[in-house]
Amino acid sequence: MKAEIIAVGTELLLGQIVNSNAQFLSVELAALGIDVYFQTVVGDNSSRLQEAIKIAQSRADVILFTGGIGPTEDDLTKDALAAALGRTVHIDQLAMDHVQRFFDERKIVMTENNRKQALIIEGTTPLPNEIGLAVGIAFAQDNKYYIVLPGPPREMKPMFTDQAKPWLQQHALTDEMPIYSKMLKFAGIGESLLEDKLIDLIHSQTDPTIAPYAKEGEVTVRISTKAPSEREAMKKLEVMEQKIKEILPEHMYANIDVPLEQLIVDWMADAGLTLSAAESCTGGLLMESITNVPGSATMFAGGIVCYSNDMKKKLLNVPSALLEGKDAPGAVSREVAEVLADQVRMIADTDFGLSVTGVAGPGYSERKPVGLVFVGLAERGRKTEVYELNLKGTRENIRLRTVKALLYRLWRRLEERKVETPLEGTVLQ
Repeated sequence: MKAEIIAVGTELLLGQIVNSNAQFLSVELAALGIDVYFQTVVGDNSSRLQEAIKIAQSRADVILFTGGIGPTEDDLTKDALAAALGRTVHIDQLAMDHVQRFFDERKIVMTENNRKQALIIEGTTPLPNEIGLAVGIAFAQDNKYYIVLPGPPREMKPMFTDQAKPWLQQHALTDEMPIYSKMLKFAGIGESLLEDKLIDLIHSQTDPTIAPYAKEGEVTVRISTKAPSEREAMKKLEVMEQKIKEILPEHMYANIDVPLEQLIVDWMADAGLTLSAAESCTGGLLMESITNVPGSATMFAGGIVCYSNDMKKKLLNVPSALLEGKDAPGAVSREVAEVLADQVRMIADTDFGLSVTGVAGPGYSERKPVGLVFVGLAERGRKTEVYELNLKGTRENIRLRTVKALLYRLWRRLEERKVETPLEGTVLQ
């Protein structure tokens, strides 16, 4: 069964409001086994909305509307839908009582235009609005299923969950199997390379399906299948997961939707390992990503933002000979990254020390190009390792990708130590 979501509102087209409703509904519909093939945004214009309805009727079985059912003149969704289907609209008395009660309880005079929020299309099922005032509707016509919901997410979400979803299950989904998915998480690899590695599986996929999604510094692969039960679905998904894991063993870090930093914090806390950090060009972003994770206080001792050369010398004992002078490698170098990682680990007396030094841009530094970054990884009892990164993008892109790249290196080192205390559902090689 195919669905289309039509979001109504000129403010969406102008970019004044983000269409988060479509994301929520797509996830909810997928869980019901309904495939969302199209998402349309239409302004507050009746003729254009009716045109969008006709197009949706030609390609979707379920058509959902969000927005355009309030009290003002530009709230046109119900009227336009009724016109497109040759139906009339009328006031639903229960919905009108709900609107009137709202004003009476607050001792406010209700203006006439608020009656519009109680309108329904003839022959439809009203969907009560427990949060706001505008009533929603659900109905079927010519083997198409229509759901009309309010625009504000705080009203739309509970109406869909409590009213529209049960209606769909009762009237439209008697033969549909739900969709089950698993989220596989990858680090240390870009979306294009990951897709290239999985291209044979992607081309041969039928069921389960494979869909990669990229974020800054991480990639998620969603594998999905339809099945009559979760147990049967998991059997199919686990087979596909194992095939993917065998292709990318050094990059797949979890089979639940969890960020890499949370996995690292939990592993290290459970194992009694501690961490410290020294940051230059990332300016504390690495420490922020770690301390954003609840429970990080048990494993993260602290860190130093050593942005200037003076701070590198005074706080982390970086020799002047490395930072200044004709033959000095400079602040952006392997040598300085190594000293920073070693020193912060020793000063904090932690098991691991991380360091970052580089050029985030927008201009060159020490005649070195934007995107050149060195990250260091020190561990008690082992030789410190330094990795060179050559990154592209904006200043923020470079800083974020640097953090993710360094966390990936730490995760790989933890894997080498064979940490045996992962989060439930995570994947360790």
